Amino acid sequence: MNTEIRQKLGIEFPIFAFTHCRDVVAAVSNAGGIGVLGAIGFTPEQLEVELTWIDEHIGDHPYGVDIVIPAKYEGMDEMDPDKLEAQIRGLIPAEHREFALKILADHHVPEIPEDERRSNGMIGWTAAHAAGLIEVALRHPQVRLIANALGTPPADVIEKVQGAGLMIGALAGSVKHALNHKAAGLDFIVCQGSEGGGHTGDVGSIVLWPEVIDAVSPIPVLAAGGVGSGRQMAAALALGAQGVWSGTLWLTVEEADIPPKQMETYLAATSRDTVRSRSFTGKPCRMLKNDWTDAWEAEETPDPLPMPLQMMVAIEAVSRGHRYPEQARDVNFNPCGQVIGRATVVRKARDVVFSMVEEYIEATDRMQAGVTV
Repeated sequence: MNTEIRQKLGIEFPIFAFTHCRDVVAAVSNAGGIGVLGAIGFTPEQLEVELTWIDEHIGDHPYGVDIVIPAKYEGMDEMDPDKLEAQIRGLIPAEHREFALKILADHHVPEIPEDERRSNGMIGWTAAHAAGLIEVALRHPQVRLIANALGTPPADVIEKVQGAGLMIGALAGSVKHALNHKAAGLDFIVCQGSEGGGHTGDVGSIVLWPEVIDAVSPIPVLAAGGVGSGRQMAAALALGAQGVWSGTLWLTVEEADIPPKQMETYLAATSRDTVRSRSFTGKPCRMLKNDWTDAWEAEETPDPLPMPLQMMVAIEAVSRGHRYPEQARDVNFNPCGQVIGRATVVRKARDVVFSMVEEYIEATDRMQAGVTV
């Protein structure tokens, strides 16, 4: 596991754990990997609180922050967050709002009390919102990398992050995306196959990883999409990746801030229970299939809108799902990859890291033992 990116970051194992839970970030980094906090959904003020907590619980270990700046979206020229939100809200057809509310009403999901409502459904989903998150991240010296989950980051963002001495990378679901990242001068690329959770392309990991690795060499590539064990990590490194980027794996660890009913849903899911759907974000996103995803795929129903309009439509469902996870169980937003089928028990994050390392060693030893000259 002695890869270039592992050495640059000063970590013991090239295991990158994407999560929205600060406890998971700290646990993985303390175990020798590197936690990456997904900043989407946080205001800059909230992110400051999260990163300060991580700083206090992580010792001298590094960690990362993941942002979302899509390469293309409605209103991308507007950099005032309030004006952008007003602009986007005006573009949403009434039938889409009504259809979303009907799904929630049909499933008897309670409305959120007025004093608990949050107006902004686009936090973190645009350059206008991500700018403040980046400013916060750069104030924390143990943040060693920034990753963009959708598209190549704008040139000014790349310059700012690299100028502060941090690495910056982005996810790619195709060779074309990866080459765009390379041309922009990114420090690493996260190559995610279709099996992965969240936004993915339609090419499987075992095909996509080597294609991207060959296309962007010598830029370090982290393999994502279907990595849930040491054997899969060994396969990724054998194909030329310098580490693995995992997300689904950390949804069911003890430190994850997941409501009990949602945790039950994840633990019961199989690898065949996911679907790529545009119903929550407007872009193809892998999640658990449920009544919400089915409703948007049915005939004679509205087609999902492009990003970030669809997220503005779906934010009511996401918010109610967080507030009432039991009642919203059949319509909740459960992003995860096909490897969710391996997550059948709750374990400590450090145990997951160590078991991956042990299985990686066993796999590589087994391969070596089988080689004859």
